[in-house]
Amino acid sequence: MTGVIPMTARRPSPRRPSNSQLLTRVRDRSPGLAAGLVGGAVAAGLGLGALTVLVMVLWISSPYPDSGPGGALHVAAALWLLAHGVELVRADTLSGVPAPVGVTPLLLSVLPVWLVHRAARDAVDADEDGVAPPVGARTAWAGVVLGYLAVGAGTALYAAGGPLRPSWAWTVLGLPTVVALSAGTGVWTAYGRPREPVDRLLRLLPGGTRRVLLGPREREKFLVAVRAAGAAVAVCVGGGAGLVAASSVWHGDLAREAFLQLTEGWSGRCAVLLLCVTLVPNAAVWGAAYALGPGFALGTGHGVGPWVSDPAPMLPPFPLLAAVPDAGAGTPWNWAAGVVPLAAGVTMGWFVGRGGMRWSVRRTAVIAGLAATVCATALAVAAGMAGGPLGVGVLARFGPVWWQVGGAALAWGVGVAVPVAVVVRVCGGWVTRWRTAAATKAVTRAAAKAAEEASRALSLAQARATASRTAEAPRTTAQKAAAQKAAPPKAAPPKAAATKATEPAKATSAKPPAPAKPPASAKPPKTPVVAPRAGVTLRKKTATPVTPEAAAPPSPRTPPKPPESEAYDLLPADEPVEDVWRDEALRARWDALRDELRNRTPEPDAPTDAEPEPTAARAGPEPAPPAPEDGGTSGTP
Repeated sequence: MTGVIPMTARRPSPRRPSNSQLLTRVRDRSPGLAAGLVGGAVAAGLGLGALTVLVMVLWISSPYPDSGPGGALHVAAALWLLAHGVELVRADTLSGVPAPVGVTPLLLSVLPVWLVHRAARDAVDADEDGVAPPVGARTAWAGVVLGYLAVGAGTALYAAGGPLRPSWAWTVLGLPTVVALSAGTGVWTAYGRPREPVDRLLRLLPGGTRRVLLGPREREKFLVAVRAAGAAVAVCVGGGAGLVAASSVWHGDLAREAFLQLTEGWSGRCAVLLLCVTLVPNAAVWGAAYALGPGFALGTGHGVGPWVSDPAPMLPPFPLLAAVPDAGAGTPWNWAAGVVPLAAGVTMGWFVGRGGMRWSVRRTAVIAGLAATVCATALAVAAGMAGGPLGVGVLARFGPVWWQVGGAALAWGVGVAVPVAVVVRVCGGWVTRWRTAAATKAVTRAAAKAAEEASRALSLAQARATASRTAEAPRTTAQKAAAQKAAPPKAAPPKAAATKATEPAKATSAKPPAPAKPPASAKPPKTPVVAPRAGVTLRKKTATPVTPEAAAPPSPRTPPKPPESEAYDLLPADEPVEDVWRDEALRARWDALRDELRNRTPEPDAPTDAEPEPTAARAGPEPAPPAPEDGGTSGTP
């Protein structure tokens, strides 16, 4: 007989994927280096395909194309290489001398950089469940870079046969650098941006700089400097873009004339418009260089700055070049561009001063200088990427000079950011102490006010409790009266019966007969013994016999014995509320109870040997009733 062997399923390790997950990944995609190669090739193909489609659409819509589809494809390949920072060479010139084209549209470079970054991040394939990725960082990075460069090499070889040929020196240096950096950031992002790779790169720096950047406390200071420098760069570039926009509006007629001179068809104008849009970031960097002071070059020996403007006389007509200031010395309107670096320096100093409240003034000044250095480095790199040659001779220098822009940015940062950071640090300490004192006073006042409100609320609660007890007293009295009414009737006391007999007016009133005296076997209720007060003596009271006329007919049933612990909380009032006494029998019972309690309560001013007052009306011989147990008397009657 075949038996079934039960098998226990193993729980997958939290750090390693299960076998089913691995099989699914192997079935869905190629593992390891092959996946990176495919991802890099796909990213390069997407970027190249997008530019090819754009160029082909413009070529098809052009009414007078200069070449066939092959020429359009060569131009698309050349533009794709230019987007990676590769310098192109235009061989077909009027002079016959090849002219370099090295101005890279920065907005055009965003597309390939983003595609490589995304491909490297996806090649790592890290799960959201926290398991270790099946592809290593180096493997994914190498696969993406090699796959992308393979497509890039083929594109460079193809573009070499067109009118715009790539420079092989820039192809070998620029293209791999851009691809490697973009892929590295993608892999670093996929692993959660760890600090170890950054620390390994910073260890390549000199010893002093490395200690400043990698110390336990210096890391926080370096991050503060980086944030301040980033804010300053943003202010500079944004201010430069604002200057370009204002100058374009000021020279709107020239810009419109240049736009119309370049081409007549709508397809050509669309191409010129797209080229202007891709060059907008370059123009913003040029504006920042102009505001910093060095300005930019529009040809060899021709510079444009806030102090003097000397553009080249034979510039090609282009809408963005129409925004260049007029030739001549600078005016106060040109000098007003210095507000941009001033605002950037103030912003940098503010960030450093606010972040260094716990540091000393000297340390704050050092961090502000470090932020100025980082800002100058970033602006120098941006200036180098935004400019380049557009030909030979006069057009060999076109755009800002990177080292001049970096030096001017460093001077502005040290001259403005450092004092502002120190002032913000000192004033921030004063403001912090003032705010602390104000907060302490506010807390003290709030605590005192809260205590006063609590005391007031407690007093109000006590007053409400007292009023509630006062209001509950009549209600309690009414409830006791109702309980007495519901209870069986009691025999009238002797003294009360004698008093009733002497008053003919009350005797003739329509009152029901009093209940009969309980039999001798029934034990009368006991009242608690109350200790006499100081200076008060107790007297002996004799029981007053009940006359036969005042006796009530016997009750058909014996009333129940009340509990011995029953006591009254207060004496009945002489005249109860009129609304309560709606029954004469209830009034009679209440009078009897009040008289009984008055007889049992000792009188403070009565002498000890005083005899009780004789009853006004005694009918017949005095009977000898049993002596009632009285808690307020002593001895036997």
